[in-house]
Amino acid sequence: MNINLLGEIARKRPDWQFVLLGPVVKINPAHLPKGSNLHYLGMKSYASLPAYFSQWDVAMMPFALNDATRYISPTKTPEYLAAGLPVVSTSIQDVISTYGGWAPVLIADSVEAFEEAIERALNHTMPDDWTAVDEFLLTNSWDTTWEAMSRLMQARMTVAFQ
Repeated sequence: MNINLLGEIARKRPDWQFVLLGPVVKINPAHLPKGSNLHYLGMKSYASLPAYFSQWDVAMMPFALNDATRYISPTKTPEYLAAGLPVVSTSIQDVISTYGGWAPVLIADSVEAFEEAIERALNHTMPDDWTAVDEFLLTNSWDTTWEAMSRLMQARMTVAFQ
């Protein structure tokens, strides 16, 4: 997580509430930005996520850009999109190449650009075409992925036992 980016946006926008879910790992909690509008709620069960997402206006992924994030493929992206949330992310290659051309996904790296992207999503001043996202999510669900993997394994096992 780019803690400087998060801290600066929270400082500049005290009228926005930033709710962060999930464990804090590889970051000293003492170094996390503090503020009355920053809420670190920790790990939550998948079953409880829809309740949180239903209260959010925008999902954000302020990843730090470094060697550790160079090849990540955040599963948060399709989860947020499936919840109907616009996503603002730093320029993670997989997010750009898979989702970057779609209206509800905005890419920004600087504090100013990230803040502007969140504001655009909040004010609905971006195209509202979710067609490509919906089609992608329908053909790339966990069930579809599991079925494809199962077929591949079955075919391989059939060949191996002949």
